[in-house]
Amino acid sequence: MKLILSLSFFLLIVAESFSQSTNDILNLLILNKTISQSQADSIRAEAALGQQQTDASRKSFFITAARQMQLTGYSQIRYQAFQESGKHNCFDIRRARIDLKGFVTPIFSYRLQADLVDKPKMIDAYGEIKLADYFSITAGQFKIPFSMENLTSSNKLEMIDRSQVVEALVARSKDVIGNQNGRDIGIQVGGSFLKIKDMPVIEYRLGIFNGSGINVADTANNAKDLVGRLIFTPIKGLSFGGGFYKGWDKAIKPDVPGKSQTRNRIGCEFSYITTRFSLKGEYIAGKDGKTNRAGWYVQTGYFIIPQKLQVLGKYDVYDQNTFTPDNISTNYVFGANYNFNNWSRLQAFYTIRQEEGTAVKNNFLSVQYQIGF
Repeated sequence: MKLILSLSFFLLIVAESFSQSTNDILNLLILNKTISQSQADSIRAEAALGQQQTDASRKSFFITAARQMQLTGYSQIRYQAFQESGKHNCFDIRRARIDLKGFVTPIFSYRLQADLVDKPKMIDAYGEIKLADYFSITAGQFKIPFSMENLTSSNKLEMIDRSQVVEALVARSKDVIGNQNGRDIGIQVGGSFLKIKDMPVIEYRLGIFNGSGINVADTANNAKDLVGRLIFTPIKGLSFGGGFYKGWDKAIKPDVPGKSQTRNRIGCEFSYITTRFSLKGEYIAGKDGKTNRAGWYVQTGYFIIPQKLQVLGKYDVYDQNTFTPDNISTNYVFGANYNFNNWSRLQAFYTIRQEEGTAVKNNFLSVQYQIGF
């Protein structure tokens, strides 16, 4: 009896592999009196249970159209409480994104990502040609290859907010070109090589971009911005390196009408990550026209409950004009994350803000719930 059931189950697996009907195979076995109706029902029940367990353990699912593609997305719901007078405590939808990825061939891939909050906008729209691990070409709209924190996806950030210097100097909320979500339109080459136990020791990216941000053509000039990044990973968990950005921006008050101003950045970074402990930091300096800016941060974290409860702290410093005194702002951020599963987590952080010069009471609390699919 066990032999018959095992053989039947094997035939079911083979049938599914060739996209044949499971019920047709079972009906044929019943017709030939190989198995009984009750045995067929038992096999169906076991197969259904096994499929449910497989689906529950999967981290991603694929939808099928003309070609196979992967559809994911997430939303972040936030509550903020402000100490500063004039600001109101409130809930808001921080992000609501739909992300579509796929392969046309094993070499050609694509990605389309849109944010539906406020005014829906395209965030990513690019294609990639991967000829080898050490050489790939990406063209379209995507993140500029600069800054570790900028390149970390918003749904993978350990803290709710990015550091001050990243927001100010990497095409985000306080950059002179406005909030571009750390992205631009252009083309880049990149890859990794010199592997040790399947771990790449050297990673590089080099790109040319408009320098004007997302969903727009170059509005500053005919020149293009050059961006590069080089990272070393000598041992598992430890990475360090740096990058540069050399570009131009439309001057707000140009000395010569129609003339653009420099928009340059240089940065270095490191990270050390184990199963439970993490330590990372960055230093970025930039020049916008005649204004020099710089900042850095150090962040550490520890999982009290492995993969579930993580406590974190950050020391975050930014100087918006290094030639002018009393410009440095310092944030002390501490809090915790609780991961319910791979797709859902709760974050809570308190930020103590200190500015040189006149003291302002502007500390704030942020609580954010993230759900994805």
